Amino acid sequence: MRRRLVTLLVLVLCAMAAGTGWATAQEGEAVGGTLRGPEGDPVAGVTVTVTQGGQEIGSATTDAEGAWQVPVPAPGNYDITLDPATLPDGVVLRDADGATLAGVTIRPGQQRTVLFPLVAAGEAAPGGEPGGGPAPPPVPADTGPGMGALLAQLVVAGIKFGAIIAITAIGLSLIFGATGLINFAHGELVTIGAVVAFFLNAAASGPGWPLILSGVIAVVVGALFGAGLERGLWRPLRIRGTGRIQLFIISIGLSLLLRYVVLVIFDSRPQPYADYVIQQVMEFGPVAITPRDLVITLLSLLVLVGVGVMLLRTRIGKAMRAVADDRDLAEASGIDVSRVTLYVWTLGGGLAALGGILFGLSEVVAWDMGFRLLLLMFAAVILGGLGSAFGAMAGGLLVGLVAQLSTAWFPVELQNAWALGVLILVLLVRPQGIFGRAERVG
Repeated sequence: MRRRLVTLLVLVLCAMAAGTGWATAQEGEAVGGTLRGPEGDPVAGVTVTVTQGGQEIGSATTDAEGAWQVPVPAPGNYDITLDPATLPDGVVLRDADGATLAGVTIRPGQQRTVLFPLVAAGEAAPGGEPGGGPAPPPVPADTGPGMGALLAQLVVAGIKFGAIIAITAIGLSLIFGATGLINFAHGELVTIGAVVAFFLNAAASGPGWPLILSGVIAVVVGALFGAGLERGLWRPLRIRGTGRIQLFIISIGLSLLLRYVVLVIFDSRPQPYADYVIQQVMEFGPVAITPRDLVITLLSLLVLVGVGVMLLRTRIGKAMRAVADDRDLAEASGIDVSRVTLYVWTLGGGLAALGGILFGLSEVVAWDMGFRLLLLMFAAVILGGLGSAFGAMAGGLLVGLVAQLSTAWFPVELQNAWALGVLILVLLVRPQGIFGRAERVG
């Protein structure tokens, strides 16, 4: 049964890989942002133009909320230019040379947010971080002396990206081990965490709490939501004897339902958090990183270590591993499997929400961000070994590193394809994954 489920999941992943084009065709790529003045108030009537290779792609004027968006025809690198002449009196760009953001990378299906910091006329214009979000460095023209620095930068970016994938994939792997469910709705748990934190932190109708407090509450909401799904949906279905394939199909329907509920509530326009948006870059030798991205990386790794210690050292962690390894044997040994399964869903929901918050802080909060990350989560779980939390950690880090490092030699549009290529190569040599156990057929 497990082999059939793995085969089905790999086929679905192939469809999702083709779905990179599917998602792009559905929603397309775009670049946008929100202009705010020195006091944080929206700035309307400012013109922003998008060009590529000297050719104008499109332009937009900020609305009453300071928001603007320009669709682009395909993934790639674009130049974003703000017209300083359209700024209101008394407001100028913080950096006089920052009217054009050159080489902004837009990935397949991405609706990217960029920022133009504004200050009152006469204020100093310190250097900042243009672009409003992380992007892979431009592809080098040669492999000269700069290649070492580029690879170091990409390794740091890959660790950050991979750690976020690993955090979100742990729950997905444990849930499969405990229940045999391939949970297609796990990506929506990621989105819900990010969106709840956004409404508490940055929404106009929200309380405007600090992101740290908002994030803690969002993680609790994600954990409770995961526990609610287990108690209200999945456990009753298992008690009724619903088959695994049927549960898999139900999870797809639940994913679609949750995704479009979030779309109705959140809107389709990607938006950033209110905190830690504009920061100066710190340099550590050849690596340049903002304090925000440094904290994201360190916090992600710390969470992975904490989860690993919990699984290895605590009573409930050992019970989770036992249920994931062999549910029937764990139950025969006196473990309350139903309670442990509830704990697994609670942990998975909380970690998914945390991963969504970190991913939204690293890039931007969007209604379909969890779905876009789901392909890489599944790749990490399969690569590491289905049902293994430590496999999900290793698989996530490997997927993140391969995806980022590939941009040193290949177009950024192919970074996920190379990550999936590594998945295929590993499965050819070790079908059970890195930490998975071989099973005898028959």
